[in-house]
Order: sequence, then structure tokens, then C-alpha cells
Amino acid sequence: QVQLVESGGGLVQAGGSLRLSCAASGIIFSTNAMGWYRQAPGKQRELVAAITRGGTTNYGDSVKGRFTISRDNLKNTVYLQMNGLKPEDTAVYYCATGRVIATPAYWGKGTLVTVSS
Repeated sequence: QVQLVESGGGLVQAGGSLRLSCAASGIIFSTNAMGWYRQAPGKQRELVAAITRGGTTNYGDSVKGRFTISRDNLKNTVYLQMNGLKPEDTAVYYCATGRVIATPAYWGKGTLVTVSS
């Protein structure tokens, strides 16, 4: 059974930082692409950041230069370091995995990030 468990969300002031973590089980972590999506109220889910099994990263335009995705294959964990947070970053953040992150096979339940102005 595949499980993706996110943690690290919370309330932060604009300009602040948070680090999200996603612990994966039930998959061969090192062979999967990992990513973070987010969904704000009334908006569609969007890709925030992705990292391939080889470590190549990709970011949504709105977070480039502020967010960093990384993975630890020994801990089966993917991280999202978020700096310079803005109120428009407020959303539920979901961890995802699959052969190709653009079409995830599995999703976590999400963690809420709220950025106050």
C-alpha cells in the first residue's frame, strides 16, 4: 500500500519560510519522480515543483527562485523549502509521485500552508 504523508505546513507571515516534508512508503522511492502540487480555494491544482529520480528539478513560474525541492533516497522523503512566502502561496500542498510527475499515480492527503499579510 502506497502512502505519502506530508508535514510541515502551518501559518507564517509574509516573507517567512517553511519546509514541507513528504515521507513515502510502499514504493521503490529512488525510482520514482516526486513532486509538490498546491490548490488554493477556488483554483485548480497546480504543479509547484518536481524532482526526477535522477535529481533534475522543475518549478512553477510563480515559485522559481523562492522554493527548492530536494529528495533523500535513504529516508524515502522529499522536501520543499519555501522562502519569501507570499499571501498568494496560501494553499493546500500535496505530495505526489509517479513515473512522470505530470501524471501522478499517487497523492498524499495534503498539508495547509497559510501566509498572512
